[in-house]
Amino acid sequence: MKTPKFDFLVIGSGIAGLTFALKVAPYGSVAIVTKKNLAESNTNYAQGGIAAVLGEDDSPDLHFADTIKAGAGLCNESAVRILVDNGLAMVNQLISFGVRFSAGERGGGLDLGREGGHSRRRIAHAKDSTGAEIEKALIESVKTHKSITVFESHMAVDLVTMAKLAPEKVLAASTADRIVGAYVLKGQTGEIVTFTAKAVLLATGGVGKVFLYTSNPDIASGDGVAMAYRVGAKIANMEFIQFHPTCLYHPIAKSFLISEAVRGEGAVLKLQNGETFMEKYHEMASLAPRDVVSKAIDREMKKRGDDFVYLDTTMISPEWFPERFPHIYETCKKFGYDPTRRMLPVAPAAHYTCGGVQTSIDGETAIAGLYCAGETAHTGVHGANRLASNSLLEAVVFADRAATSAVELVKHGAPQPGPVPPWDPGSAVEEDELVVINHMWDELRRLMWNYVGVARTDKRLLRAKSRIGNLIREINENYWQATVTTDLLELRNLALNSKLIVECALRRKESRGLHFNMDYAQTDDKNFKRDTVISRDDV
Repeated sequence: MKTPKFDFLVIGSGIAGLTFALKVAPYGSVAIVTKKNLAESNTNYAQGGIAAVLGEDDSPDLHFADTIKAGAGLCNESAVRILVDNGLAMVNQLISFGVRFSAGERGGGLDLGREGGHSRRRIAHAKDSTGAEIEKALIESVKTHKSITVFESHMAVDLVTMAKLAPEKVLAASTADRIVGAYVLKGQTGEIVTFTAKAVLLATGGVGKVFLYTSNPDIASGDGVAMAYRVGAKIANMEFIQFHPTCLYHPIAKSFLISEAVRGEGAVLKLQNGETFMEKYHEMASLAPRDVVSKAIDREMKKRGDDFVYLDTTMISPEWFPERFPHIYETCKKFGYDPTRRMLPVAPAAHYTCGGVQTSIDGETAIAGLYCAGETAHTGVHGANRLASNSLLEAVVFADRAATSAVELVKHGAPQPGPVPPWDPGSAVEEDELVVINHMWDELRRLMWNYVGVARTDKRLLRAKSRIGNLIREINENYWQATVTTDLLELRNLALNSKLIVECALRRKESRGLHFNMDYAQTDDKNFKRDTVISRDDV
């Protein structure tokens, strides 16, 4: 296949990738590479909504204060200020792309929900399928641009830098590190194609599939973080994994998420004996920030030997619940639970990655020509804990800024990459024992759940580090000996992300936000009020 050449290459098709593509489309050719279909992304599964200052009783200062408080001392205040000041404009931009948010009961405005950690109602939503509505509208907008080409069932294998173009030459670091494209696996044929571009955006979502239990779709294998790390980008705060406190506990439901917005409308957490317990842990009780709720549930479950707690939704109007939360209502009914008549069994599950590829406020990474946005990026907005529904807003705000920066790069000096050497499969042969890959996948996710979950200790982390090191060696042997497949690539990326999470967790000798180490139960502002930043050269 001829090498596809573009001005902009977008890897990922969630809200960040599609927003970026739409913003840069008037200025050059754009390729969107997505490993499933265009709609399959973490965005598509977002239930709650997008936080922004939309109510008369709200202000950017209040949204700023709530975000800073939730972030437990590690938020980048400049990034948070950009986030809250641009909320209204970004919601209006989404509406201009065709997103239909739920209107208020009296019309003339949006229906605003409230979630944990928010002091005001500021969550714009499309009932309880906000992500799907946003994804649908953005995809329709993408289809109207002739300059955008979508490559479905294509998975990026690795990024390509200038050093790959001239391996025999000693290049200056700034030149050698410049991104020129990516090797991409065509899932339908198994062929690996080289895409070249003047600017590349990573927007592949988070790393939820690192853990055995997660609310994330199967595509959330942290591909962007892993690829960026391998070419030398800086990775920050991977120890801060947000565990959503209320996922439906059911053997078949695959940790179906019960949106925090349900608690915002009055649902209450209870023990299996019917007692409430959140008031012991936080003044906001069941509406406390997610890290507090997840740790409280985990502690109560372990104390009593229970596998779940209950979310009592029966106080919400049985007529209104199906109207406000139709997707949750129908899904719970499918699994045998009518939320208007009985309490729902829930437990925490891995949900959101607060760390990622370190970027500037304009989405720039340490590698020239490489941008990052959405859950893959670490902008500093979330600090040690993400405030509910800030993720969709962060994705669109900073994808918009990354697009502006990338357009300037392409306009004023980004060189057209020269010929990139084709992918060399060497002596690789087709894997004849898939059981090996499946076993390593299962072992990795189980050890991450058991040793690096909601509550951690140094002993557990060190055991995880040792075993992950062994798994990485085994996976790399398979990678170089076997024909590349999507399953093998995802396993390779999951293992690397597991290593980064454990390494960051071991470096933080305190408990803060989403990182709870029972050996260091207190927060240590003197020594650890800073980001945990690592790169290929120091791990």
